[in-house]
Amino acid sequence: MDRIRSEKAAGDLMDLQSFLRFPLEDLPFIVLALIIAFTVHEFAHAYSAYKFGDDTAYNAGRVTLNPRVHLDVLGTLLILIAGFGWAKPVPVNPSKFSSPRLMSIIVTVVGPLSNLLLGIIGVFIYVGLDAAGVMESSSPGVSLAIQRFFSYFISYNFLLFIFNLIPLPPLDGYRIIADLMPLKIRYKMDQNVQWGMIIFLLIVFIPPLRRVTLDPILSIGNTMASNTLRMAYELFF
Repeated sequence: MDRIRSEKAAGDLMDLQSFLRFPLEDLPFIVLALIIAFTVHEFAHAYSAYKFGDDTAYNAGRVTLNPRVHLDVLGTLLILIAGFGWAKPVPVNPSKFSSPRLMSIIVTVVGPLSNLLLGIIGVFIYVGLDAAGVMESSSPGVSLAIQRFFSYFISYNFLLFIFNLIPLPPLDGYRIIADLMPLKIRYKMDQNVQWGMIIFLLIVFIPPLRRVTLDPILSIGNTMASNTLRMAYELFF
């Protein structure tokens, strides 16, 4: 009976592994890295809007580092399944800004920039731990856990920085471009935003399109992460 249960459990794990986009044993590190990345990204939007005079996000309870108010369940699950997802958008009312266009751009930009900063911080923490001998002095299990977490944390934050700057709705890059455009052009862009979202979804979920469009763009994030890691090692070693 125990053997049957063990075989069934192993089969269930294999089914789950095939369902997920990532290795099952890496799931805790992936989830933790994404929770931090998404939470700080949305907090950056909410906090900057609040400091510029818009209390919409503040009144909605979004000016906080509590992950529960920022994470979208479906968006997080899709990242694990499809490698693509989202957090809850932060509500912003530009009419409350003293300089609506400029401050809207800043509020939008700080989201991706927060992920870039997290990625850089992650690099220096990881390299600092390595330079301090923590990796060598730790048990193999602890050392491997540190490596796996920071690998995902660093790569995801650099990828989110690049990903969110893509000028397609609903990403931050589209909002930045829209805010830079004259009002007439922005009005036309907003009228056709649904087509932009359809294009975006097609790019994400159709592998041949993704390979020639999204993947080359995201490779920039991987290159940035690798170069930052190399520079940090040159400084510490």
